[in-house]
Amino acid sequence: MRFHLRPAILVLPVLLTLPITARAAGIDKSLLLDEQAISQLEQRAQQANPREQCFLYTELVSAMTEVAGKEMLDGDPDRASATLKKVEHYAQLIQLGLAKDTKRLKNSEMLMHRTTYRLNEYLHRASTEDQATLQATLKRLDQVQSDILTQVFNH
Repeated sequence: MRFHLRPAILVLPVLLTLPITARAAGIDKSLLLDEQAISQLEQRAQQANPREQCFLYTELVSAMTEVAGKEMLDGDPDRASATLKKVEHYAQLIQLGLAKDTKRLKNSEMLMHRTTYRLNEYLHRASTEDQATLQATLKRLDQVQSDILTQVFNH
């Protein structure tokens, strides 16, 4: 009995990318939080122990990025731009908090990686006028992810 590996090698990459492309085509509804949930997360992050703030702000950045992407795709670039400015503010708070002895750094890095990936998807689907704001935010989040990763390797 002879097994032909060549057809399996050709079909496998296609099968593996189907779930990824199906998910990328739409917004994952489980990632979207309403305004009240985001407000609660903001309060939790602000009142949290300084060691916990990095991860909580990363969760907040992730949730707000999803909201901004939905706003952008729904044709409300002004709200999306305002949301992205908040994302940049919280990204700055993450960077400032990295100097402290933080917990769950690896979780923060993985979540930030996922967030930058999603923001990059929105960038490719956005109109030309909206791309500048998205690119600036993506650049900022890439820097934050790099800083978090540096801290992961330092610990």
